[in-house]
Amino acid sequence: MTTRVFLSWIQIAIYLMAACSQEKSVEQHDHSKHVTETESKSRDLMLTDSQIALANIQTQKAGIQAVSEPRIVNARVVQNSDFTNVISSRVAGRVERLFIKETGKQIIEGQPLYEIYSENLLTLQHEFLLAHAQAKEMDTDRYKSFETAARKKLILYGLTEAQIDNLASTGIKEPRLTFLAPAFGIVKSVAVQEGQTVAEGDQLYEIENLKKLRVEAELFADEAGLVTIGDKLRVKVDGYELINMEVKFINPEFKSGTQIWLMWGDINNPGGLTPGMQAQIWIDQKSTKSIAVPVHAVIRSEDGTHLYVETDKNTFQPRLVKTGLENFSEVEILEGLQAGETVVVSGAYLIYSEYILKHGVNPAHAHN
Repeated sequence: MTTRVFLSWIQIAIYLMAACSQEKSVEQHDHSKHVTETESKSRDLMLTDSQIALANIQTQKAGIQAVSEPRIVNARVVQNSDFTNVISSRVAGRVERLFIKETGKQIIEGQPLYEIYSENLLTLQHEFLLAHAQAKEMDTDRYKSFETAARKKLILYGLTEAQIDNLASTGIKEPRLTFLAPAFGIVKSVAVQEGQTVAEGDQLYEIENLKKLRVEAELFADEAGLVTIGDKLRVKVDGYELINMEVKFINPEFKSGTQIWLMWGDINNPGGLTPGMQAQIWIDQKSTKSIAVPVHAVIRSEDGTHLYVETDKNTFQPRLVKTGLENFSEVEILEGLQAGETVVVSGAYLIYSEYILKHGVNPAHAHN
């Protein structure tokens, strides 16, 4: 009997010790969880609505999308021969003045090029003034059609609407008329001199139109196999946003005993590009679907790569990430971010500076 009672007390003691141990373990787990959550929140950075607006902080949800790894090929911007303008004299006459006398000068559309004296233009101006006066006096469709025909004839001979309107309002014939540049470009050649008599159709200028240019590159065999005519590629020129290019030409050539492929495509000039500038063509050669964010969302430093996740309203947390494929606009995130999380895509560097100012430590160190 005494032995049974003693064993029962031992069992009760063991049970109580096990219960206490389990309770202590739960408390330690809760405490550890609380500490983890507290540490996580302590890494967050809270901003006001005015700070968000001033820093132009913008966010978007991270999603699954195709990310391509490009092959970078050095290229150069060249003149597009399909858009060279040859300016010829519309009438016979004498060139009284050249506003542009040297080659290589950049001109804009509507800029004065040359001034010419022409008996034929004087006659056409006289005919227009007569038709204009009759149309005003008679005010009938018949005489208005005469005025319209006379106006169109002057336009065909190179006058602008503004010049014709000025002629109609003043009623004064101009013995010497100024002709304007038809497009933005660079003067390639000047084929006339001041005082020279020209016939109708004689070449005066040759202008390289800069509104449309060409990007030219030399490809090796492994690169040529990645491109076909009609492909849409992207071109990068320092100081400019990405420019879309359509491949127009690919042809094998021998250069210094090596076979290469000459490739070029047409681009629209965003403004400021000139022939001779260096460029890069990005050819997509590998693609995968993964979590991706804009390149500007990722901050790189010697301590690691991180971005900022919005964990609550106006609350941002630095997150260490591992990156993969990258191109001009997107970067693949392999670790550290889940699809659907909200990421800062504009103003990340301002948050980075504010974080260091507030916490006195690099976000990568705080995360570690």
